[in-house]
Amino acid sequence: MEDFPQFMKREANKVPARQQNTPDVEGYYYTASDGSQMAFWTCLADRVSKEHRHDYDEYMVCLSGEYVVTLDGKEIVLRAGDELFIPKGTLQGGRCKAGTRTIHAFGGRRIT
Repeated sequence: MEDFPQFMKREANKVPARQQNTPDVEGYYYTASDGSQMAFWTCLADRVSKEHRHDYDEYMVCLSGEYVVTLDGKEIVLRAGDELFIPKGTLQGGRCKAGTRTIHAFGGRRIT
């Protein structure tokens, strides 16, 4: 697949631009009953994600393209099928190539 199915991209679930760590990334999210969330991201252009930390664990999987994640200064290259666990409190950032799609599971509320 080259894109997420339309039912996953409902306007009501779109991540507000002000809550993006990376410009030109389109994201949609779902919140579970315990407050944890999942997000589905598509990089629309080659971009850099600013460094940040979460107070909850994060899991991500790269579906297509390439995402270079920086964890506490160490780079990890993710390509289609690669997974990554990011412990809470870890300084993270990175860069993505246009067309990259990822899915993230957050152990807390990432999007408000």
